[in-house]
Amino acid sequence: MEIVDTVVESCIHILSQAGPMAGILLILLESVFPVLPLSVFITLNLMTFGSILGYFLSLGATIVGCTCSFFFFRQVFSHRLYRLVERKDYIEVKKWMVKITKIKFTNLVILIALPFTPAFLINIAAGLSHLSFRKYFFSLLIGKAVMVYFWGYVGTSLLESLTDFSVLLKIIILLLFAYIASKVIEKSAEI
Repeated sequence: MEIVDTVVESCIHILSQAGPMAGILLILLESVFPVLPLSVFITLNLMTFGSILGYFLSLGATIVGCTCSFFFFRQVFSHRLYRLVERKDYIEVKKWMVKITKIKFTNLVILIALPFTPAFLINIAAGLSHLSFRKYFFSLLIGKAVMVYFWGYVGTSLLESLTDFSVLLKIIILLLFAYIASKVIEKSAEI
């Protein structure tokens, strides 16, 4: 356990010396290389820059990273995929593209908010489909707010969160809040 503490303290020291931009770059780097541990980067940001600044740095960076990924796949691969699907008999691919395009706003928010959902797959699927950017972006704002809070909370109090029921209750309440907020926005914005 001492080794883990030493590594964490070293990372926090390096990150604090480098400044907030380094925390943002870590999260953006995870958007490009999804095998990197987003939960660890969020936790380091919160432990280094405090719970409020660390949260907003992580949230902003993950939204920017996901949006860049969305536009990359929309601009570079989307047209090629649809041309290929139209020329060939890819019935299953066509069905999936329609399902992704027609996903309900609430379902997309919950999918993004779930901490173990691979964000890069959502970004790729949304970018390749005809899903509107507006629906994707508002889903991202709500869902990522919950997801970043979850990883920050769990990461900064890992042992406590595994044994304390109130922590799990707070996370369930956050997911419920995300669901209700997405329903309200879906109706008012007609998404």
